[in-house]
Amino acid sequence: MREEDLNQVFAALADPTRRAIVARLAAGEATVNELAEPFDMTQPAISKHLKVLERAGLISRSRAAQTRPCRLEPAALGGVANWVEAYRSLWEDSFDKLAEYLDAQPKKPRKSKGRKHAA
Repeated sequence: MREEDLNQVFAALADPTRRAIVARLAAGEATVNELAEPFDMTQPAISKHLKVLERAGLISRSRAAQTRPCRLEPAALGGVANWVEAYRSLWEDSFDKLAEYLDAQPKKPRKSKGRKHAA
């Protein structure tokens, strides 16, 4: 994936409304009205979000009679996944070092937070 394309995808996904739209489309195709339903915003505002997602290659729209169904285009997400995957070893190494550090710490007895039992 070209750096410019990756930048567009990350910019599109930076907005929580657009991430919610992508999450909804992961469940299947939806019309613009269906996508707009959970949001407290105007139809033109939703359309702007959809245009950003479409320019980034995350969604596509078609015409079916009077509706404009939208569908997720997973290839763009694959490009992001590939980019993130290149950094996986960095965070895994960090978790390994944290685990080593925690294992090296002296064990303290845990205090019981339960109810005391009467004998």
